[in-house]
Amino acid sequence: MPTIYQLKSRFQDLLRPLCRSLASSGITANQVTVAALVLSFAEGLALWLFPAAFLPLILLPVVLFVRMGLNAIDGMLAREHDQKSDLGAILNELGDVLADAALYLPFAALPFIASELVVGIVVLGIIAEMTGVIGVQIGASRRYDGPFGKSDRAALFGLSGFLIALGLTAPLLYQILFGAGLVLCALTIVNRARGALKEKTSA
Repeated sequence: MPTIYQLKSRFQDLLRPLCRSLASSGITANQVTVAALVLSFAEGLALWLFPAAFLPLILLPVVLFVRMGLNAIDGMLAREHDQKSDLGAILNELGDVLADAALYLPFAALPFIASELVVGIVVLGIIAEMTGVIGVQIGASRRYDGPFGKSDRAALFGLSGFLIALGLTAPLLYQILFGAGLVLCALTIVNRARGALKEKTSA
């Protein structure tokens, strides 16, 4: 199913010159991964300490975009500049789910958003990423099937942060947005599991 992740190759093409510059400067993939995690925790802390404050909310889409860029760069550094490592693989997978939790759970503290929907999306998002990794464990590829992968979840929360910063706090709006996100997260888990099994049996 379609997902924002399918735009990754074009995004990487835009970032490749910067990636080469970082590699020539001695910046490693693991350093970029850690930088993305630190940035996410800093933004998440600001969202938690200052709920519904304009500046952290309006900065969230920017932080999410920068994080997406850093995530693309660390992968290119690893693959294209011979920086693959076991530690890098662990940091990459753990960093993604930890960053998601740090950035998204503060939304549960907002009074006009149902906290169970936010927590549900975070939990199902972690399960979706774990399901993608399990594909490797059974002999398939790391699965990124949609319709609601990491980039799609970022788009949902980035949009929500932007709308809240503009003063749109109608509870029904966020019930619809996050309710749809919850359903799509569950569908993503199913699609990744089915995709891994299908790939394994057809190999």
